[in-house]
Amino acid sequence: MIIFAGIITLLYNFTMKKVISTQQAPAAIGPYSQAIQVGNLVYTSGQIPIDPSTGFLVEGGIKEQTRQSLLNVKAILEEAGLTMGNVVKTTVFMADMNDFADMNAVYASFFTEPYPARSAVAVKTLPKGALVEIEVIAFQ
Repeated sequence: MIIFAGIITLLYNFTMKKVISTQQAPAAIGPYSQAIQVGNLVYTSGQIPIDPSTGFLVEGGIKEQTRQSLLNVKAILEEAGLTMGNVVKTTVFMADMNDFADMNAVYASFFTEPYPARSAVAVKTLPKGALVEIEVIAFQ
């Protein structure tokens, strides 16, 4: 009976969705959450380089935009009680794959070994004309 109760509790924890939201990252601009926690996993929505204090894209190129996107991710994770060290998977969407080396240089400064798994893809356009959008999955 105790094992059955433990399994029910485990299933319950993995089916309950908790919204993660912070004013330290841009508010959602559509019908989505900044992040959702299910069990021990936190899934962030893609973060474009909006400065949460102004509501506008940061000025500059791919380096500045990558930094702001990752600062937004970091703020959301902190709201969930996590750090960038908890990230196990990232997806980087880029408007121009020619910017990969510059994006990667900034990206590397936010993570330490063991690095999260990552996908990086070029897309036709991103919201608000951003050059980069980054989403992560983190484990608690």
